[in-house]
Amino acid sequence: MSTLAVIQARMGSSRLPGKVLKPLCGKPILLHIVERLRAVKSIEEIVVAIPDDAANQPLWTFCRVHGISFRGGSESDVLDRFRGAALRYGGDPVLRITADCPLVDPGSIEKLIAMYRTGEFDYVATASGANAEGLNTGRFPDGIGGECFSFAALETAWEQARDSRDREHVTRFIWRQKQRFRCGKQFADRSYHHLRLTVDHPLDFDLVQHIYNELGREGRIFPLEEVVDLLERKPELAEINRHLIDLQNYKAVLDD
Repeated sequence: MSTLAVIQARMGSSRLPGKVLKPLCGKPILLHIVERLRAVKSIEEIVVAIPDDAANQPLWTFCRVHGISFRGGSESDVLDRFRGAALRYGGDPVLRITADCPLVDPGSIEKLIAMYRTGEFDYVATASGANAEGLNTGRFPDGIGGECFSFAALETAWEQARDSRDREHVTRFIWRQKQRFRCGKQFADRSYHHLRLTVDHPLDFDLVQHIYNELGREGRIFPLEEVVDLLERKPELAEINRHLIDLQNYKAVLDD
């Protein structure tokens, strides 16, 4: 099986426009994500799925300059854009990563792919985000993991999904139909529900910038364990965006 990592990226963001190219330790967020995924031995190919409009041309240029594979597609129909990238580069299984995760953890991703490769699942996901709403025990911080699934499941979603939320959130069609698709979750060894490591707000970026300044110099690929250790030694850092955890609302995604 050839594992393809597809990173969803776009310049637009209501709270933090252009965040994917904001620099951390001298490198844009997107480049950090690519480099952290390159540290995952089970990933054979990485491609960035980018909207094909004028506003996202800086991302096209960035990928060309850095020799990163990319493919354009619809901004609003993310499922179609994602499927187009997976089809073009021939991955099966497909790993989904969003471009607001500059702390994506290579070790966790390696274990997620291994879980998929047991043959017991059509879809597996790190226990975080909307897919882990209400879960406290074994939850990862948002911004750490990803989703790994068969191309067949992706193709079925692309062919049959009609709800606009399924087209926007790519895998919603799959993980909401557990009677149809064999779905599994990768749980953390401990609960991290009190941490937020995604970048969706200026305060999220402030926290991640502190983390990279402490741990990411000279291009180090540091693991989740070091991040957690840092935040336990300096709890004031985790307080920077802690209140945003309580403001997260996945109701629109989860409702029937």
